[in-house]
Amino acid sequence: MSVVEARDITKTYSIGDRNIRVLENVSLSVSKGDFLVVAGSSGSGKTTLLSLLSGLDKPTSGRVLLENRDITDTSEDDLAPLRNEIIGFVFQAFHLVPSLTALENVMFPAELKHDSRARTRALDLLKRVGMQGRRENFPHQLSGGEKQRVAICRAVINDPKIIFADEPTGNLDSENGRAVLDLLVEFQKERRTTLVLVTHSREIAEMADRVIVLKDGRIT
Repeated sequence: MSVVEARDITKTYSIGDRNIRVLENVSLSVSKGDFLVVAGSSGSGKTTLLSLLSGLDKPTSGRVLLENRDITDTSEDDLAPLRNEIIGFVFQAFHLVPSLTALENVMFPAELKHDSRARTRALDLLKRVGMQGRRENFPHQLSGGEKQRVAICRAVINDPKIIFADEPTGNLDSENGRAVLDLLVEFQKERRTTLVLVTHSREIAEMADRVIVLKDGRIT
């Protein structure tokens, strides 16, 4: 079954009197449990594609389906709870809430669902990734690798159907990058979660079930 699908999506941005086409007629389908890598050089449209597939942005034309539900024209008010229920995000820049501790950052998506087990589940996840001793630290007190481990825990706490990861190792050294990638793949296989990961790393691409390459906004 397809978890996320793009049908002939095009994305154009207007800057002054110029129209810049970032994606052009991109179609793809990602099945349950797949590990898909989206590869390509900088500026090829990888991050834009991830934003469209996850409903963070809308295509100029074409359709996006999430679990066979067309979300292309869905309002942000309706999309936000859907994303929190179905999707986990891991970003290159971590995007942790600065005013929340590591534990509170992980708990946050579960608390939005009014999950009474939010604290227990967050503590279990932090322990699993070796962060239980840092749970009361704020993001500015954590290293890059520690922040990304917290971000992964936050991404998986609601048992999402799909995880979108945008260059999740891009700000890390090779050792921490490998540890973070191993964590993501471990969670993906254990929970049969679909993982869509943007990267320019050939090593990461070799671990995927499937790789698509973008060039100038098109799948090559």
